[in-house]
Amino acid sequence: MDSNLPPLVLVDGSSYIYRAFHALPMLTTSGGQHTGAVRGVVSMLRRLVADYPDSPVAVVFDAKGKTFRDEIFAQYKAHRPPMPDELREQIEPIHAIVKAMGLPFICEPGVEADDVIGTLARQASSQGRRVVISTGDKDMAQLVNAHITLVNTMTDTVLDEAGVQEKYGISPSLMIDLLALMGDKTDN
Repeated sequence: MDSNLPPLVLVDGSSYIYRAFHALPMLTTSGGQHTGAVRGVVSMLRRLVADYPDSPVAVVFDAKGKTFRDEIFAQYKAHRPPMPDELREQIEPIHAIVKAMGLPFICEPGVEADDVIGTLARQASSQGRRVVISTGDKDMAQLVNAHITLVNTMTDTVLDEAGVQEKYGISPSLMIDLLALMGDKTDN
């Protein structure tokens, strides 16, 4: 594959939703519909599309329901609080806007957005295609390699292999070990 092609941009839509919801004040329409997450997600997507004008951009979301991880470990994410109603009511409008923007919308039942993003990124990378993953999720740093970088639109940071080494003190190939040793309270 031609490495001169613009990078494939994979957006962690689920990460965007939570980050936008918690970063912005409680915005509502005159009818009381909450819109802060909608506004934040749309702003981040517009900026990303502007930053990568020639790149194909796909937005990946977590599907409702259990994943294969729940089958493996019944207590997976058991301590995570339920999604606030003010956020839940914004999910469908966000999905509709992503589709209206003409961006591929991916939501695969039984797996998390991270799994889909990881699979697509590895497939493209193995073919020599550059990939940009837009997320704030540190778990994704394990995917970084010569072809895959992370972009955090909220902090304006880009993590390539050297960036992961600088930020975490280890190479991307060791991130999975670091994360396993650290544990993650949100995943239980």
